[in-house]
Amino acid sequence: MDVKVKILRYNPEVVDEAEWKTYAVTLQPTDRVLDALHKIKWEQDGTLTFRRSCAHGVCGSDAMRINGRNRLACKTLIKDLNPEKEITVEPIKGLPVLKDLVVDMEPFFDAYRSVMPFLVTSGHEPTRERIQSQADRDRFDDTTKCILCAACTTSCPVFWSDGQYFGPQAIVGAHRFIFDSRDEGTEQRLEILNDKEGVWRCRTTFNCTDACPRGIEVTKAIQEVKRALIFRRV
Repeated sequence: MDVKVKILRYNPEVVDEAEWKTYAVTLQPTDRVLDALHKIKWEQDGTLTFRRSCAHGVCGSDAMRINGRNRLACKTLIKDLNPEKEITVEPIKGLPVLKDLVVDMEPFFDAYRSVMPFLVTSGHEPTRERIQSQADRDRFDDTTKCILCAACTTSCPVFWSDGQYFGPQAIVGAHRFIFDSRDEGTEQRLEILNDKEGVWRCRTTFNCTDACPRGIEVTKAIQEVKRALIFRRV
């Protein structure tokens, strides 16, 4: 099938503002948007720039706005996008665009690092694994699925307007350890997230949950962190 793909192009070395460019591509209905981008880059315009790595929805590299929604290009099938109409592809919002579909992820990772996304323990390192019951493990299972693609954070209207907001993903990253029975850094993380740019900036629009390609209940995780802050127990 012949499909038109409209891509928001930007090269700061050439132009001051981004501009749309449309490409005609022959694809199979079961091809993915990533396949379309590959065909355009390999066969029509080698200057097209985008990130991708595993191409199987695990690395999170190819998050972009496709038909106005945050998605992974490698998981989005052409047949699911109403290919009779033009398919639009643009970079995720709220982060500086470096070139075409590539954004500067450092502000995103800075927020993630700030919530201490690692196990905090005291005493000597054990000689065996730290034992945990299945029920304790299940308590934070959902938020272990995060692949750091930034789809949730860059779908958040608060993040678009306030670059200082931690964003949904950083709160999800903190949730994974706050509710881990082996961790001893809960109070520190809660204090970090109690900041004016922390969990209280969330307006519960559910954009983040809808955008997550892993099906994480992001809004629910944020509400659980809010409750933990209010009651200071988990």
